[in-house]
Amino acid sequence: MYEQMKKRIENVVESGKVSEYITSEEEHEAFIKWNKEFTRQDHPAVIQVLLESCKDKDVTGFPMPNLIYVSREKSRTSPHQFKAGALNTLLRVSAVMTNGPIILIQDCDMISNDPRTPYNVLCYFMDASIRPKLAYVQFPQCFKGLNKNDIYSSEMKRWFHINPMGMDGLLGPDNMGPGCFFTRRAFFGGPSMSLFVQPELPQLSPDHEVNSSIKSKHILELADRLAGCNYEKGTNWGSKIGFRYGSLVEDYYTGYHLHSQGWISIFCQPKRPAFLGDIPITLLDVINQQIRWGVGLLEVAFSRYSPLTFGMQALGPLMSLCYANYAFNSIWSIPITTYSFLPQLILLNKIYIFPKVSDPWFILYAFLFLGAYGQDCLEFILAQGTLTRWWSEQRIWLIRGLTNELFGSLEYLIKIMGFTTQGFHVTSKLVDDEQSKRYDRGIFEFGVASPIFLPLATAAIINLAALLHGTMQILKGGNFDESFVQLFISGFGMVNCLPVFEAMVLRTDKGRMPIKTTLISIISALCLYIVASFILKI
Repeated sequence: MYEQMKKRIENVVESGKVSEYITSEEEHEAFIKWNKEFTRQDHPAVIQVLLESCKDKDVTGFPMPNLIYVSREKSRTSPHQFKAGALNTLLRVSAVMTNGPIILIQDCDMISNDPRTPYNVLCYFMDASIRPKLAYVQFPQCFKGLNKNDIYSSEMKRWFHINPMGMDGLLGPDNMGPGCFFTRRAFFGGPSMSLFVQPELPQLSPDHEVNSSIKSKHILELADRLAGCNYEKGTNWGSKIGFRYGSLVEDYYTGYHLHSQGWISIFCQPKRPAFLGDIPITLLDVINQQIRWGVGLLEVAFSRYSPLTFGMQALGPLMSLCYANYAFNSIWSIPITTYSFLPQLILLNKIYIFPKVSDPWFILYAFLFLGAYGQDCLEFILAQGTLTRWWSEQRIWLIRGLTNELFGSLEYLIKIMGFTTQGFHVTSKLVDDEQSKRYDRGIFEFGVASPIFLPLATAAIINLAALLHGTMQILKGGNFDESFVQLFISGFGMVNCLPVFEAMVLRTDKGRMPIKTTLISIISALCLYIVASFILKI
């Protein structure tokens, strides 16, 4: 059945026609609304009931669940919120058609991996001691197809596993988007009835009972109206009701507001992952995905709802610092970029800025470095990680500081100055056979001449040059005592950049670093050295 479906889809993509595969009246009604003038960004709402539980049964005679296709209205003249707007549309349409009290949020690339998941969730939602204040139950994001060493740290163990376990001891984990079961009531104000926000239509209330068939004319007409792109004007949707607007990371922002209103959440982490998702297998796709996250988090960090101001009052110091840890994550680009360039450029000019090995202050530097990395490694291993995957996470953390965190911070600054930015982009999960083979072998995928790789490649070259220069100076009788720390930082940076050197020099496949990027990075490194030398002489 799957192979037949795959073949039909490929034929439709190739021919551009679906008419030959329309076999039922319901499908015909859905597609007849479309014409040649409609595009992905300009079309009316399309709502079609494909399965109705009271009528449709499987081959064994058991009722099938309701299955309803919803595509909200879009218009070029009426800007719409991104993913949060789509979720609020689904929230309204589902309210008038079924109004189920529990809602599961999933991405299109997620699959169910454990049939007991709903049972696990109901154990929490039916617990009378926590039910009145429980907003959602969050499962960790888990992924299929990771290579042995998880070279891009796509598992994101710290964000999706370690940090949520700590937050679970406070008010509960942040909302990660996919794999989250919400109670519908949580989207309509705080847990106390005095904080309840009444929706503009009684049919949207979480207490409304749907007594009509989901195929009835008045239900479908109302659902069509609720999916309109102008419906939310003059309402509380996105501000007091539903998923919150104001950040590209609507999941994090919504969970933050729910906790601020007094709701709690639960982190459910069974041994068998509840859901599995796909991962990007190229470094550029990983970076682009996290640029969007970085911009969205900074939107929260420097808004009126900043965790350091509003969060302190609403959540208390510990929970607000947990949220601040995410919100200000892109700020890591400042120290990482500084340590990637400054000590090395100064070392190339024979200037030493760190304590000597014989200086008592050196012990503090060594303690902070070894302590931080040791603690991080211990937490990672205790969370059922491996040493090789921990090293991949450390390496990609430094790479992110020079790529997505740096560019995300710049994009945010451009955005607040009023200029147009790239906005929301869905991460590509398409798999090329050759790329997939390289990923399975643990080989980094560059292959695209992108400016995002320039800071990384430039830092790799400067670190290598500083290490070679410093080593030569020591062999000539230089002062090892003074230069050790800067030499160590250069060596540490070079070791982390080994995949970059391999992509620049040793590889011949399509995933290598483009020659154009390599040449520009060499020129950039040389210019930085000249500028640094000139400034230091002054």
